[in-house]
Formats: sequence, structure tokens, C-alpha cells
Amino acid sequence: MTRRIIGLVFLTVAGLCVAPPGAAQQLSASDPQPATIVGTVLDVNGGVVPGAMVVLNGPDSDDHHTFVTPDNGLFEFAGVHPGVAHHVTISAPGFADWTSNTITPTAGQYFMVTGIQLRLATVQVSVVAVTPEQLAAQQVRIEETQRVFGIIPNFYVTYEPNPAPLTSKLKFQLAFRALSDPVTLIGFALNSGIYQAADYPSYRGGMAGYGQRLGATFAGGYTNVLIGDALLPSLLHQDPRYFYQGKGTNRSRLLHAVSNAFITRGDNGRREINFSGIGGDLASGAIANAYYPTGERGGSLVVRSALIGIGGRMANGVVQEFVLHRHRTNERTAVASPNQH
Repeated sequence: MTRRIIGLVFLTVAGLCVAPPGAAQQLSASDPQPATIVGTVLDVNGGVVPGAMVVLNGPDSDDHHTFVTPDNGLFEFAGVHPGVAHHVTISAPGFADWTSNTITPTAGQYFMVTGIQLRLATVQVSVVAVTPEQLAAQQVRIEETQRVFGIIPNFYVTYEPNPAPLTSKLKFQLAFRALSDPVTLIGFALNSGIYQAADYPSYRGGMAGYGQRLGATFAGGYTNVLIGDALLPSLLHQDPRYFYQGKGTNRSRLLHAVSNAFITRGDNGRREINFSGIGGDLASGAIANAYYPTGERGGSLVVRSALIGIGGRMANGVVQEFVLHRHRTNERTAVASPNQH
């Protein structure tokens, strides 16, 4: 009896070992078949979007697949685990990202993702508000770099078609910048040397006389700039700069340049009598009257100095309008020059 039982067990085990392949397949038939997810990437107008990055994300970190759409905009993910949640995310240059609802395919399902319409990306535009004072400060910083032939200061000229009005602070800043420039100081020294050679005014000779002429030149020059280009323009709300016209007929440009000695622009943008410039010329003549020898003082000296100042501003306007603009250098041109050919 025992032998019979052992024999039956042996036969059963042997039968399992030599079972046909179909029996093993029947045992694994319970494993679910994978699903397939497909779709077409379109824009809001119905046009296909090639080159879009399509990403299929499953619940696990390793369940992550990507696909780049060809010219027809189609994508396909095969071998997707059924019965678990997936999401499709699509991104393309110039379009906003698109994400599907939860997709839970069934075993063997051929799931088509619908409703894919990529919208254009929203362009973020930021506007930085600049106050007139800030704009004027930026323009003055550029003007303070302007030089003729890269050497001679050309701070009191604006080439802006609509320059912002200067604050009192900027008017004094521009004046001190001009008076402290080394080239300005050298100019005062050379002017004193010319007076020394001409023996005018009639100071004593030698270095003592040159020192007197140098002091008078500095006093007159500083007075003219501080009063005519800073103090009076601040009190009278006038702009001390020359406004380059640069267009129109030569006649209109010439009238504009010459009239600069008598007509200026107010801080309100209107044309006004240039009381600031004329006042600066008169103040400079008054200071010179105090410094000159007694025999050369008088009202005629003040008037003569004022007329010289007015004539100088007329000549400066003509030269600015027709000559110097071609030879100026400033921060803008210095930045642009490396890229010029």
C-alpha cells in the first residue's frame, strides 16, 4: 500500500515536469496586457505642432517617458501600465504648457488623448516708470561725458530732441562739473597768458602781474558760470544749455544759433528772453571791474564785458550748430564703437 502511494506521487511530479508549453502559458494568462496612449499636438487654430516635448508621467519615479512630435504632431506611448493614473504634459517653444486630466487606461486599451490645444505663451511686459527728474539726471550724465575731439568739454549742449528740464540741483552740478574740469582750468591759465602777453589789463609785469591776471580770469569765469548757468537759471527757471537743432535750412539753423545769446528755453519748454545768460555776463563784468586797475574801471568795462560774453555765446552757437557736432565724443559713441566696422 505504501509503495502504491509513493508511486502515485512520483507519477504526478513527473507529469508536471513534462507538461506541454501550453500549460505554462495558461498559468500566466492572468497578467494584464499593457495599454497604448496616443494623441496629436495641435494649437488653438487646429494646426499641428511639430517639435513639441510630450511627457508621460506615471505614479512611480521610474514610470517616466518622453516623446518629441514629428512634422505631423503625433505621439505614441506603448507598453503603458494599465490600471494606474498617468498624466500627459506637453511643452513647445512659444506656447504655454498643457497638462491632461488623469488618464487611467485599462488592459490592452488603445487610449487617444483628445482636446490638446496649445495656446500662445503669455508675454510678460514690465514697464519701468521714470520720473522727469530721473530722466534729466540720465541726460546730464551723458552730457558730462561730451567732449570735442575727445578733449575739450562740451557739457552745455544737448542733442536730445525733447530734453527733460533740469532741476536746480542738476544746474549747479553741471556748473561745478564744468568749472572743475582740468581742461577748463588750463583754459583759464592760457587766457591769462594771452592777457599777459598783451599787457592787459595794465598790471605789473612778471609773475606777479600774471598772478593778478590769473586771479581776475578765474573770478570772472567762475562768476559767469555760477551766476549765468546755475544761480539765475534756478531762480528764473531757465535752461542754460544750447539746444542743438541739426535739421531745417541753414538759415533757420543760423538764426537758432545766433539767437541763443538772447533767447533761451524755460523749464516749461517755452522760449524766453535769456535773462540768465545776460545777467551772468553783467555779473562777470562787475567782478572784472572790481579786480581791474583803478584807471581801467568804470561802467564801460561792465558793458564791454557783457557784450564780449554775448558775442561769445553767439559764436559758440554757430560753431555748435555747424561744426562741433561732427567731432564730439561721449559715452554713447564709446560704447557703440567696438561693434562698428
